[in-house]
Amino acid sequence: MESSKAALRERFIGWQCRLRKMAVREAGGKPSAGMRPRVLSPAGAELAAAITVLIVPADPDDSIKLFRYQVLRTEDPAERHDRALELLASDYFRRPREFSDVMTALFAGRSWLADELLSRGQCQLVFGQDDHRYRMACGVVEFPDQDPYFQATYWHNRLYNPCLPAGVRVLGFKPDWSRASFKKTMRTTIDA
Repeated sequence: MESSKAALRERFIGWQCRLRKMAVREAGGKPSAGMRPRVLSPAGAELAAAITVLIVPADPDDSIKLFRYQVLRTEDPAERHDRALELLASDYFRRPREFSDVMTALFAGRSWLADELLSRGQCQLVFGQDDHRYRMACGVVEFPDQDPYFQATYWHNRLYNPCLPAGVRVLGFKPDWSRASFKKTMRTTIDA
C-alpha cells in the first residue's frame, strides 16, 4: 500500500512538472488546465470551477531568493516576465523529486473561497488534462506571511503580476495519498 501511494505521488508530481515546463516553453507561462483543478467540498459539491495551484520545492529557500531577486531587479514587467520564463524553462522543473507534494494557491485578502476552504479544513482537488485525471482529498491550511511556502508562492506570483494587492493569502493543499486516485481516459478527437 505504501509503495502504491508513493508511486501515485511521484507520478502526479512528475506530471505537474511536465505540464509546467510545457506551459513555460509553449504558452508563455499561462497555466494549463492540468494546473487549475476543480475544487470540491469533501462531499463533492463544487466550490470553484478552477483555481491555479503551484508546486513548491521541498526546500524553497533558493527559489525564494531567485524569484525575489528577479522581481526587485527591474521595474519593467515585460523584462521581468521574460526573465521568469527563462528561469522556469531552464531546469527549474527538471527534478520532480525535489518538489513537495504540498500545493499552494494565492487568494485575495477577502476571498470567500479561502474562508470557506479554511472553515472546512479539507477539500477535494480534481485535476485533468488530455488523458490524465487525478482526484485527491486534501487538508487545507493557511500559511503565515513569513512561512517559506508563503514566500515562494508570493514571489513566484510577483514574477507574473507586479501589482498584487496588499493582504494576499496563501493556502496550502496537502493530499491524502491513501484517498487519491489516478485515471487515464481515452483521448477523443473531433474532426473539423
